[in-house]
Amino acid sequence: MNFTANVGSADRIIRIILGVVLIALTLTGTIGAWGWIGVVPLVTAFLKFCPAYAIFGLRTCKQG
Repeated sequence: MNFTANVGSADRIIRIILGVVLIALTLTGTIGAWGWIGVVPLVTAFLKFCPAYAIFGLRTCKQG
């Protein structure tokens, strides 16, 4: 599988916010353990690569 960046800047910001919020809600006991799924958007944001986007041929960043 090719790990070429497919997550753009705005998409990355949204993923980071979503991930942090989910993890924070889990740590404060507001939501259950499923909130740890917030790790996924954080990882994909920092790697600038989303496997689901790759499968479906999507990209939110400019081609380089």
